[in-house]
Amino acid sequence: MIPLKDENPTRNRAVLTVLLILVNVGVFLLVQPRDGGVEEERFHFERAAIPCELTTGRALTVGEIDRTFLGDDTACHEAGGPTAFPEKGVFLSVLWSMFFHADWLHLGFNMLFLWIFGNNIEDHMGVVRFAVFYVLAGVAATATHVALGPDSTIPMIGASGAIAGVMGAYLVRFPDAPIRTVFLFFFIFIQDVRAKWLLAFWFVSQFFIGPNQGVAWAAHVGGFVFGALVALLFRMRPTPRRMAWRY
Repeated sequence: MIPLKDENPTRNRAVLTVLLILVNVGVFLLVQPRDGGVEEERFHFERAAIPCELTTGRALTVGEIDRTFLGDDTACHEAGGPTAFPEKGVFLSVLWSMFFHADWLHLGFNMLFLWIFGNNIEDHMGVVRFAVFYVLAGVAATATHVALGPDSTIPMIGASGAIAGVMGAYLVRFPDAPIRTVFLFFFIFIQDVRAKWLLAFWFVSQFFIGPNQGVAWAAHVGGFVFGALVALLFRMRPTPRRMAWRY
């Protein structure tokens, strides 16, 4: 199932959502190497978040990276040598990783989901709170992925963890919003689906992603749960009493 649009108008223009989309596309086109070779791999190891680095607080050594290229993706602590990128901001890389993508398909789907679900959450939260929420959702997604694979030396890239947080918030805030969806089975058809069913299906499907598909499913789950919990927390806040009534 691929969502195309939601029937859920906003009161205000989604300025930050559009800006996030433009920045993601700009980084992909103008900053990231896209040769599919050594330069692209070097860029990811130099700039992207890596679980081993986040758990040890240091950048990978040359030996750890070499072991990774030889197929050992849990080479943390197992290979010495000098640090490959000593100037790397290990913890700041969590933020940078949210703007890197592997290819056009990865970027396109992430931006589609961000636009469909992000504009309404921005409209609901306001620009500043949405910006903070988006970053924290990405951090929560990264933390979940790291918790399940702390020794991994594979770089993490993509905005999907933060976007999953937006989707979790959408599920809580707009569960019955109709989403125009393309169904791809033995044939193709388009149908409106309630957000709660589409998002629930997407969430459950993350647990069935194979280990060799290169998808950080745990980050998706962590971001989604974070977003849903934050939305529930805001929904449960008591409405402040009026100190004076206007006539």
